[in-house]
Amino acid sequence: MKADQKIVEMLDWGKIYAPLAQAEDALARLDERLRASPIRAGWVSRTHFSDACASLWIEGGLAHLEDLVLHDAQMNARAPTAEIVRAARVLAARRRILGAAPGWALSPEGLVALRGGAFLPEEEGRDERRPDGDEADGKGAWLDEGDAESDDPLAAELAALDAALSRTTRALERRPTVDPEARDPLVYDLDWDEDERLEQWRETLDLTLGLPPVLAAALVAALWDDIEPLQHAPWLGRLLAAALLRQSGKTKSHLLCVNCGARAVPRPRLKQADPVSKILFWLAAVLAAAEQGLKDHDRWLLARASRQGALKGRRGNSHLPQALDLALAKPIVTAELLARELKVSARAAQNLIAELGLRELTGRRRYRAWGIL
Repeated sequence: MKADQKIVEMLDWGKIYAPLAQAEDALARLDERLRASPIRAGWVSRTHFSDACASLWIEGGLAHLEDLVLHDAQMNARAPTAEIVRAARVLAARRRILGAAPGWALSPEGLVALRGGAFLPEEEGRDERRPDGDEADGKGAWLDEGDAESDDPLAAELAALDAALSRTTRALERRPTVDPEARDPLVYDLDWDEDERLEQWRETLDLTLGLPPVLAAALVAALWDDIEPLQHAPWLGRLLAAALLRQSGKTKSHLLCVNCGARAVPRPRLKQADPVSKILFWLAAVLAAAEQGLKDHDRWLLARASRQGALKGRRGNSHLPQALDLALAKPIVTAELLARELKVSARAAQNLIAELGLRELTGRRRYRAWGIL
């Protein structure tokens, strides 16, 4: 008897088949909607950020969405927290998985790269300076018109310190896999054999090849929680479950936001739950992620359509269409971010924000941000 047939016989199909059918149907509708959607790229970009923040929430951490967006753009308002750095790793991993071939993430090479942090982008060629006064019409792009910065003699020293902190943060993000012989017992459990646990998880992964894609993904996520192959990367199992859906062809147009779905579903004590309850939880998470994805897509598509009227009659070199695309691709935008991406002044960026009618999300006079909800 084949191994996958043994798994089929062990499952309580009376409880599983209805949630499985609902999750399969909702996921198929989402992927088909995105396949020909004019905002597919923006939808994918935005959901990368929200899923990374949801991953931290599941693990008991808190990463603010606006801080993650600014950290990703190398425009931190303050030194990034450990949670933001961890969320940035999830964000980079999602982008790497979606940008690679469908079967890359679950291949031996992909697992080595995702485990060791090789998915993080190179930073050597990026500009570490924040826009100066010339790019902001004499004012910091984060500031309003009445908040002009004075020429402080300490500004150069503070800028150098910020650059050094930025380099240190990126170096920590790109740290290689720690050698088992050099692990600190205060940080790592020395009896935790990651290689053996990962190999055990891969063996169970092979048993799911003949199962429906959503059921196989639920099993993969549940088994990762049970086996815990990597001590400090519990989030990777959820991304690999989404990668399995993409590898099987169930999600050809996107990478499912499994973390967002798991956050929306009441989370039981999975360690003490029986196998069927664990599977039902992850099936509910897939269903919730697909339904939320459909709602977000329709809302953002409507927001785009309502603002396209402002694009009519514009000059061919107008930056307004690009500003709209950027607002759809980022959960939040700032005047500084628009100015840097579109290569315009801060005043022009503020005018673009006003013309698009973006909603102000911070309620502050300084460090303001706008977006499309």
